[in-house]
Amino acid sequence: MTNQTVASVEYLTVEDANTFWLLYGAILVFFMQAGFAMLEVGHVQSKNTKNILIKNVLDASVGAIAWWTSGYGIALGSGNDDVKLLGYSVMGNDNYLLDMDMHTKANWLFQWAFCATAATIVSGAVAERITFTSYIILSAALTAFIYPVVVHAGWGEGFASPFKEDKLLEGCGVIDFAGSGVVHATGGISALAACYILGPRIGRFVNGKVQRLEQQSVIFQTLGTLILWFGWYGFNGVSTLAIDGLSGVAAHTMVTTTIAAATGSLATTGLGYLHEGIVSPTNTNNGVLAGLVSITAGCSTCSPEGACAIGAIGAPVYYYSNKLLTRFRIDDVVGSIPVHGFCGLWGVLAASLFATPRYYSLAYSDEKADECAGLIYGGNTAPLLANLQFMAFLLVWVGGATTLIVYPLKKFGLLRISEDLELEGMDLSKHGGNDSKVIRRKKSMKDNEIIEEYIDEFQRCKKCSEIIPRCTCFPCIPCVPCKKKETA
Repeated sequence: MTNQTVASVEYLTVEDANTFWLLYGAILVFFMQAGFAMLEVGHVQSKNTKNILIKNVLDASVGAIAWWTSGYGIALGSGNDDVKLLGYSVMGNDNYLLDMDMHTKANWLFQWAFCATAATIVSGAVAERITFTSYIILSAALTAFIYPVVVHAGWGEGFASPFKEDKLLEGCGVIDFAGSGVVHATGGISALAACYILGPRIGRFVNGKVQRLEQQSVIFQTLGTLILWFGWYGFNGVSTLAIDGLSGVAAHTMVTTTIAAATGSLATTGLGYLHEGIVSPTNTNNGVLAGLVSITAGCSTCSPEGACAIGAIGAPVYYYSNKLLTRFRIDDVVGSIPVHGFCGLWGVLAASLFATPRYYSLAYSDEKADECAGLIYGGNTAPLLANLQFMAFLLVWVGGATTLIVYPLKKFGLLRISEDLELEGMDLSKHGGNDSKVIRRKKSMKDNEIIEEYIDEFQRCKKCSEIIPRCTCFPCIPCVPCKKKETA
């Protein structure tokens, strides 16, 4: 009988396991960028397909550089005694330019994926009429400074953080476990300010009535929604930031995330049928997202029954806020403001109502569980007051900072593309052409309606930008006047 050598089993260290957990979460959350891209490309008109896809890729790219140079240090650096407001730290004083240990870089990567999400929320709302340059400026400002300050306030050493050792807001700090407020409301509020200043697309409101503009594909919208739901398990579940001793919290968080998403979808579908008489895929898809955003703050602290209620209430919050926006002639192409802004704020409020002592003790602190539990479960008013103050901070800081960036761009004529370019589509003039049929569009002076003329197989002259018949053998042929000038 031969001797068999049994290899010794080596287990991961706690530090290695926690690092791997964060890396796993970062990949899931970053994959949500694909979901946002599909969702947004499904909502825009085909003439702006390339433009919205490029913006989604650049959100992640610009966000990575901004997060590396300044974002992470501002957000999660140690409290800076030299930069304070009302006695609270406003930004960190270390961890800039990845000056940190090797394992902390996993948290940098995970938090960068969140940062990119906040910026991408805005891109869908302002699509089809904002200039490329202005959008890059806004995206850079969000990821380099606006969003990092919010993170510092809610999760770092700032005024509302529940993770500080002392001076907790109302004795508890804000309950925003995975970012209904920190991430989603930040993106939604920024989108609201930008859309209000930017104005609606041509043809969206005609003679005081809301007009439905072309949407490219409900297939892409649904695919994007399902990808986002998939990635949300990393967004919420991995927000434990460690797996050692917190695997139960992570499991519970993913369960409440599932229940809220399902409830939000069903409730929004039913609400839409009640008002519109149809089962709309847009309502079903956005209902999923409304439930997910609503549960993100309280996903680790509420019960399954609480998650069901939070998702169900998120449905009318989304549906009626969407109606409210159209009444005020605010044009949000993909529904970012109702889903992320309004439902994000509802999620922060809901976390202060539905947190149970048991789940709060597991996710945050056993010592403060009774006093910091939600009002519905016998807690005092401390978490409600803390969360309300954090919501007010988001409205003032994010809304004000975005306005200070966007409004000057408008005053200098840099914010919005020209009317001709908007009618034509940015793909044709900015991104090498539209891969589908070229459409000549013009605006009726009488009622602001868009008149479309389909032009089979046309292209734009490389020399003078006139629309000419597309050449089947050589795509860069100049138009006749330009060709004569070349031969003269």
